Amino acid sequence: MRLLDPMETLVDAYLMDWLNLLLRWTHLVTAIAWIGASFYFVFLDNSLRPPQDPALSDKGVGGELWAVHGGGFYHPQKYRVAPATMPENLHWFYWESYSTWLSGFALFTVMYLLNAATFLVDKTVFDWSPAAAICAALGFLVLCWVVYDIICRSFGQRKNGDLIVAAGVLAFVVAASWLACQLFAGRAAFLLVGAMLATTMSANVFFWIIPGQRKVVAQLRAGQPVDPIHGWRARQRSVHNTYFTLPVLVAMLSNHYGWLHSGKQNWLVLVLLMLAGALIRHSFVARHKAMVQGQRVPWEHAAFGTAVLLGLAVWMAPAPPSAPARPDALGPVSFEAVQAVIEQRCVMCHNAELRNKNIALHTPQLILQHAQAVYQQAAVLKLMPMNNATSITEAERALIRRWFEGGATPEANGSAAMHR
Repeated sequence: MRLLDPMETLVDAYLMDWLNLLLRWTHLVTAIAWIGASFYFVFLDNSLRPPQDPALSDKGVGGELWAVHGGGFYHPQKYRVAPATMPENLHWFYWESYSTWLSGFALFTVMYLLNAATFLVDKTVFDWSPAAAICAALGFLVLCWVVYDIICRSFGQRKNGDLIVAAGVLAFVVAASWLACQLFAGRAAFLLVGAMLATTMSANVFFWIIPGQRKVVAQLRAGQPVDPIHGWRARQRSVHNTYFTLPVLVAMLSNHYGWLHSGKQNWLVLVLLMLAGALIRHSFVARHKAMVQGQRVPWEHAAFGTAVLLGLAVWMAPAPPSAPARPDALGPVSFEAVQAVIEQRCVMCHNAELRNKNIALHTPQLILQHAQAVYQQAAVLKLMPMNNATSITEAERALIRRWFEGGATPEANGSAAMHR
């Protein structure tokens, strides 16, 4: 059996941190580009006014917008179906979507699939093998697209089809959120539901929006009549994508807040967060159209979404402490007591051989050096240990909190640990 080289382990962890950073950075930049383009074109589509110049109408232009930005004036126009002839230079918007999904899936693979036993599996939630958890996680990504696409195909073109599709997708997302939180660690479940919706967004671009646009271009170049159904379907899926954006973003951000995904009703927390995001996004989409039509802006959707967030904050608020909040109210905490907790709950992942996040806690000096990080991650945010793999208790978290808020020094607590 080959013994692990501590230096080799440290280098591997360091390189993995760099890979994680670069993938996160790439994913963030491409997501900004994709969502920014999505927001802009939804705004543009809902802000167009009938052209004032008859020549534009004769060319097939159905709407125009005058805008000023960065010191320049712009005049975008949208054709009712397509221009009479295909321009030589035509910009396609799809690499933003593909790059976002590819970088996101790579990051998901590095963080979760390659570390399934740590990040995907929480045996207190569901006791299964890492391999089974990986297969299930990938199945969630595929299943969401399949179910969503079936709903759109079956009901999207019916009378009140948009409402039927919205209700069907909402019901599926609620069910998927509940199931994910019954199978995976809370942090992974929230992220997986967000990745599920993000996969559907990118699949919309790959399977419907871009192929439909390519068919229109091919018909134009062949001198054939353009079938407007392709533009209608592309617009429908594009609108769906814009409603997914805020739910996806909040699901992705949630992994930084352990109090969101660690409760017993975490699936409901996720559903309410995403619902609030979709309602707020709807207000902005409806606002553009209302302003063009000279109607009242329907801010009540955003108000309801905000009320959902406020209600969620009240519901999840921690109970007031029964004892005084002062850290010294229960007496001083010895360094030895804190060190014992850290050795039992933290050192297995933060030691001389394995320095996760480049933090080691196997000596008193290192505990003191990283005291603030230990306090933040274990006592305040409660993100560590990851998925509570070492079963740290609330009493132990409180002990770390009292120790840090009481000074976090061995001298202040009469410890002799530093002299060992």
